[in-house]
Amino acid sequence: MDHIKENNWKNCDTEKLIHGGDIYSAKEQLGKRKNPPMILDFSANINPFGLPDGVKQAIRNSVDSFDVYPDPLCRELISRLSKHEGVPSEWILCGNGAADLIYRTVYGVKPRKAMVLAPTFAEYTEALSAASCQVVHYELYEKDGFQVGEGLLDSLDQGLDMLFICNPNNPTGQLVTKEFLLKLVRRCKTLDILLFVDECFNEFLDEPQDYTTKEFLKAFDNLIILKAFTKIYAMAGIRLGHCISSNTVLLKKIREAGQPWSVSAPAQIAGIYGMEERDYLTKTKKLIREERAYLIPSLKETGITVIASNANYIFIKDSRSTAKPLHELLFEKGILIRNCDNYYGLGPGYYRICIRKHEENMKLIEALREMKTDLTELKR
Repeated sequence: MDHIKENNWKNCDTEKLIHGGDIYSAKEQLGKRKNPPMILDFSANINPFGLPDGVKQAIRNSVDSFDVYPDPLCRELISRLSKHEGVPSEWILCGNGAADLIYRTVYGVKPRKAMVLAPTFAEYTEALSAASCQVVHYELYEKDGFQVGEGLLDSLDQGLDMLFICNPNNPTGQLVTKEFLLKLVRRCKTLDILLFVDECFNEFLDEPQDYTTKEFLKAFDNLIILKAFTKIYAMAGIRLGHCISSNTVLLKKIREAGQPWSVSAPAQIAGIYGMEERDYLTKTKKLIREERAYLIPSLKETGITVIASNANYIFIKDSRSTAKPLHELLFEKGILIRNCDNYYGLGPGYYRICIRKHEENMKLIEALREMKTDLTELKR
């Protein structure tokens, strides 16, 4: 099968971080300049409105309670999540962000062989490799728009213990339909494969209900869904995520694979009050729709290829001939974008850009237009 590749890749460079949002290294490098530019971070897919005001106030009001241990069972948070997600509280487990739950799931399940799409979020492979699991990649190709096809179903076999899928996918932004997901979970059930579906960007979608596997949970105990407050509520620094499964035995294994106080008191409070911010979510989706409509044609005008944009980020390719790669040229102007050349299945020229507020998006486009003008002048 042309799509299948055995994993022989492992990020071993501890100095080179593999994720976006590394404003600390940027500050360290740009701060050495005489007049350092203001940093604009388009590399992390965080809600551009920042932490909701109600959450900020709730944390301030709770400071005096931080001298006691947080609830290790997250009882109030899970009770609220149960109503918010429309599932029984016994089906929910909270953790210290999505990455924590990815690692704990792998450590709890102890898979011998797992499949991961490529390209996709690097942490699946990182966690599996840390647990000495054999990883095979199902490669997605640019000629197919990096879309998942029926071939994935045919590639599954009884030797697999787990399959990871991200919907919408990170970094490509491509979606997998609910109809295909149902075929996938059925196929996995037949082959006794645990299907791990990452839906961390689902709430940014215009029609999130059309792309979730939540309605399959009751019928399929081989399904686990990952969600997080990190992106949609801009809680990256607070660290809060949750997973959902009707398989309570599986959730117990995942819980026991981590330490008891993985969710801090501030994180539990932030989650409880974050779910009350309905106007915040409405405002966020409106902004994402409007700014996506501005950014896509503007990016194309500068000569950049837009591959996909279905959530709060845009996956692009820059094939222009420039003295330096696009991310380095923008970095000199204080603008960070996600260089995707370290994703398995990608290479130089692929980037991911987060959708931010209009004034910030305008600065990005302005910088790209200046670079296009410079490039045109050089060719003359």
